[in-house]
Amino acid sequence: MLITQRNQYALRAMLDLAIHKGGGLRKSSEIARARNIPPRFLEVILSQLKGSGFVKSKRGYQGGYTLIPEPAQITVGEVLRFMDREERPLHCIACISKCKCSYDDGCAFSNLWSRVEAAIYRVYDGTTLQDLMDNESAMTVEETG
Repeated sequence: MLITQRNQYALRAMLDLAIHKGGGLRKSSEIARARNIPPRFLEVILSQLKGSGFVKSKRGYQGGYTLIPEPAQITVGEVLRFMDREERPLHCIACISKCKCSYDDGCAFSNLWSRVEAAIYRVYDGTTLQDLMDNESAMTVEETG
Protein backbone atom coordinates (compact mmCIF):
# COMPACT_ATOMS: atom_id res chain seq x y z
CA MET A 1 0.00 0.00 0.00
CA LEU A 2 1.71 3.12 -1.23
CA ILE A 3 0.92 6.53 0.15
CA THR A 4 -0.21 9.06 -2.46
CA GLN A 5 1.83 12.15 -3.28
CA ARG A 6 -1.07 14.29 -2.04
CA ASN A 7 -0.99 12.55 1.35
CA GLN A 8 2.79 12.87 1.54
CA TYR A 9 2.43 16.60 0.96
CA ALA A 10 -0.32 16.83 3.59
CA LEU A 11 1.90 15.09 6.14
CA ARG A 12 4.88 17.31 5.27
CA ALA A 13 2.71 20.41 5.70
CA MET A 14 1.35 19.15 9.02
CA LEU A 15 4.90 18.41 10.22
CA ASP A 16 5.99 21.93 9.27
CA LEU A 17 3.05 23.42 11.16
CA ALA A 18 3.85 21.20 14.16
CA ILE A 19 7.47 22.32 14.21
CA HIS A 20 6.43 25.98 14.10
CA LYS A 21 3.53 25.69 16.55
CA GLY A 22 3.59 28.59 18.96
CA GLY A 23 5.70 30.69 16.62
CA GLY A 24 2.84 32.54 14.98
CA LEU A 25 1.14 32.00 11.67
CA ARG A 26 3.03 30.23 8.92
CA LYS A 27 2.60 31.36 5.32
CA SER A 28 1.90 28.70 2.72
CA SER A 29 4.87 29.95 0.68
CA GLU A 30 7.16 29.30 3.68
CA ILE A 31 5.77 25.78 4.11
CA ALA A 32 6.06 25.07 0.38
CA ARG A 33 9.67 26.22 0.29
CA ALA A 34 10.70 24.44 3.51
CA ARG A 35 9.01 21.14 2.63
CA ASN A 36 9.50 21.09 -1.15
CA ILE A 37 5.78 21.12 -1.96
CA PRO A 38 4.42 22.74 -5.13
CA PRO A 39 2.77 25.98 -3.87
CA ARG A 40 -0.47 25.64 -5.84
CA PHE A 41 -0.92 22.05 -4.71
CA LEU A 42 -0.19 23.05 -1.11
CA GLU A 43 -2.92 25.70 -1.15
CA VAL A 44 -5.49 23.05 -2.04
CA ILE A 45 -4.21 20.69 0.65
CA LEU A 46 -4.17 23.39 3.33
CA SER A 47 -7.69 24.40 2.37
CA GLN A 48 -8.78 20.79 2.87
CA LEU A 49 -6.92 20.50 6.17
CA LYS A 50 -8.76 23.55 7.53
CA GLY A 51 -11.86 21.35 7.65
CA SER A 52 -10.08 18.70 9.73
CA GLY A 53 -9.95 20.57 13.01
CA PHE A 54 -6.15 20.26 12.91
CA VAL A 55 -5.42 23.54 11.11
CA LYS A 56 -6.78 27.04 11.22
CA SER A 57 -6.00 29.98 9.02
CA LYS A 58 -6.18 33.72 8.86
CA ARG A 59 -6.49 35.53 5.56
CA GLY A 60 -4.66 38.63 4.47
CA TYR A 61 -1.16 40.05 4.44
CA GLN A 62 -0.53 39.05 8.06
CA GLY A 63 -2.33 35.75 7.53
CA GLY A 64 -1.16 32.20 7.45
CA TYR A 65 -1.76 28.79 8.97
CA THR A 66 -1.28 27.27 12.39
CA LEU A 67 -1.77 23.91 14.03
CA ILE A 68 -4.62 23.76 16.56
CA PRO A 69 -3.93 20.66 18.75
CA GLU A 70 -0.56 19.79 20.18
CA PRO A 71 1.61 17.67 17.83
CA ALA A 72 1.46 14.74 20.27
CA GLN A 73 -2.33 14.67 19.89
CA ILE A 74 -2.39 14.15 16.11
CA THR A 75 -1.54 10.80 14.56
CA VAL A 76 -0.42 10.13 11.02
CA GLY A 77 -3.42 7.80 10.71
CA GLU A 78 -5.85 10.60 11.55
CA VAL A 79 -4.35 12.87 8.91
CA LEU A 80 -4.39 10.14 6.25
CA ARG A 81 -7.97 9.12 7.05
CA PHE A 82 -9.06 12.74 6.80
CA MET A 83 -7.32 13.23 3.47
CA ASP A 84 -8.77 9.98 2.10
CA ARG A 85 -12.28 10.43 3.50
CA GLU A 86 -13.88 10.91 0.08
CA GLU A 87 -11.91 8.22 -1.75
CA ARG A 88 -11.81 5.30 0.70
CA PRO A 89 -15.29 3.80 0.17
CA LEU A 90 -14.65 3.41 -3.55
CA HIS A 91 -11.16 1.98 -3.41
CA CYS A 92 -9.75 -1.36 -2.45
CA ILE A 93 -6.24 -1.44 -1.08
CA ALA A 94 -5.22 -3.81 -3.89
CA CYS A 95 -7.35 -2.64 -6.79
CA ILE A 96 -7.73 0.63 -8.61
CA SER A 97 -11.43 0.70 -7.85
CA LYS A 98 -13.92 -1.69 -6.30
CA CYS A 99 -16.39 -0.46 -8.90
CA LYS A 100 -14.23 -1.98 -11.64
CA CYS A 101 -13.25 -5.16 -9.78
CA SER A 102 -14.37 -8.26 -11.63
CA TYR A 103 -14.33 -10.28 -8.40
CA ASP A 104 -16.77 -8.08 -6.45
CA ASP A 105 -16.94 -9.64 -2.98
CA GLY A 106 -15.45 -12.96 -4.12
CA CYS A 107 -11.82 -11.87 -4.14
CA ALA A 108 -9.54 -14.47 -2.53
CA PHE A 109 -7.13 -11.69 -1.56
CA SER A 110 -9.66 -9.38 0.09
CA ASN A 111 -9.02 -10.66 3.62
CA LEU A 112 -5.26 -10.46 3.11
CA TRP A 113 -5.41 -6.87 1.85
CA SER A 114 -7.67 -5.89 4.75
CA ARG A 115 -5.21 -7.35 7.26
CA VAL A 116 -2.28 -5.60 5.56
CA GLU A 117 -4.14 -2.29 5.66
CA ALA A 118 -5.03 -2.80 9.35
CA ALA A 119 -1.36 -3.53 10.16
CA ILE A 120 -0.19 -0.44 8.30
CA TYR A 121 -2.75 1.74 10.08
CA ARG A 122 -1.61 0.39 13.45
CA VAL A 123 1.79 1.91 12.65
CA TYR A 124 0.23 5.14 11.35
CA ASP A 125 -2.06 5.38 14.40
CA GLY A 126 0.90 4.77 16.70
CA THR A 127 2.90 7.62 15.17
CA THR A 128 2.17 11.23 16.12
CA LEU A 129 3.40 14.46 14.62
CA GLN A 130 5.53 14.80 17.77
CA ASP A 131 7.19 11.47 16.92
CA LEU A 132 7.98 12.79 13.43
CA MET A 133 9.37 16.00 14.93
CA ASP A 134 11.58 13.96 17.25
CA ASN A 135 12.78 11.84 14.30
CA GLU A 136 13.63 14.94 12.30
CA SER A 137 15.49 16.48 15.25
CA ALA A 138 17.49 13.27 15.74
CA MET A 139 18.42 13.21 12.05
CA THR A 140 19.53 16.86 12.19
CA VAL A 141 21.73 16.14 15.22
CA GLU A 142 23.30 13.16 13.41
CA GLU A 143 24.05 15.28 10.33
CA THR A 144 25.66 18.10 12.30
CA GLY A 145 27.35 15.91 14.91
